Amino acid sequence: MKLNPDLQEGHFISRLNRFVALVEVAGREELVHVANSGRLRELFEPGRRLLLAPAPGEHRKTRYDLALVDLGHTLVSADARLPNALVAEALRERALEPYADYLDVRREVTFGESRLDLMLEGPPGRCYLETKSVTLVEDDGMALFPDAPTIRGVKHLHTLTQAVAMGHRAGALFVIQRGDARSLKPHDSSDPEFGKALREARSAGVDIFAYSCAVTPRDIRLAHPIPVIL
Repeated sequence: MKLNPDLQEGHFISRLNRFVALVEVAGREELVHVANSGRLRELFEPGRRLLLAPAPGEHRKTRYDLALVDLGHTLVSADARLPNALVAEALRERALEPYADYLDVRREVTFGESRLDLMLEGPPGRCYLETKSVTLVEDDGMALFPDAPTIRGVKHLHTLTQAVAMGHRAGALFVIQRGDARSLKPHDSSDPEFGKALREARSAGVDIFAYSCAVTPRDIRLAHPIPVIL
């Protein structure tokens, strides 16, 4: 997936609320939209270099969207909206081996009381997928999700479990938006209910996959699968 070709450099000052950060850009302070409700404490340190996408619009309160965070050893995509599109792109290119036999890909579908990211159809039948954006990776390469309690995430896992019980295939795909993750596990100390629901979902037959990403200032793509430790 191509990123905005006109990314501009900034340096983090502070986070004003879940969706707005104060950033220094070319010697002035700017409000920047953060499309990620996670805590992101490991990313947001004063002075950290950011790459921002200009986002003009007369009704906007911010002139930029946060695109990438530069940790020095790796770039991190902080936009939680991207994993859905990244997985859809990989599915259409038949680049996700577990789902290569599904011919039709639809985004934002309703199942029960939930809106799920993707529905696949093909000779194997119907499959429902939910994607999760991961940015937290510890020094040993262990990716953790979530970094804040997620009632919505637990609900999605219950919905995927329900889909399997009704005879469909279902899966949760964790997209680690950086290239230094070696494995993933649920962040039980952050949200024990999510970890419990994830283990129950796998026991019920829900696919659980995790993929690292290759991130550059020009583009981001799924790189390769990594182990999920439950």
